[in-house]
Amino acid sequence: MRLQVRSVAVARGGTQVLSNISFDAAGGEWIVLVGPNGAGKSSLLDVLAGIASPT
Repeated sequence: MRLQVRSVAVARGGTQVLSNISFDAAGGEWIVLVGPNGAGKSSLLDVLAGIASPT
C-alpha cells in the first residue's frame, strides 16, 4: 500500500495556509509533521482525513 499526495493546497478564511504540498509514504512507513504554530500541520491532516477539502 502507498499513500501519494500531490500538489495539495488549503485555504482557511480566505488565506492560503498550504500550497503545493506533495509526498509519498510506503506501507508501514512513519511520516512526521513538524513545524511552528500556524504552519498548517492540522490543516494538512484535516484534508488527508477528509474533514476539509483542498482548494
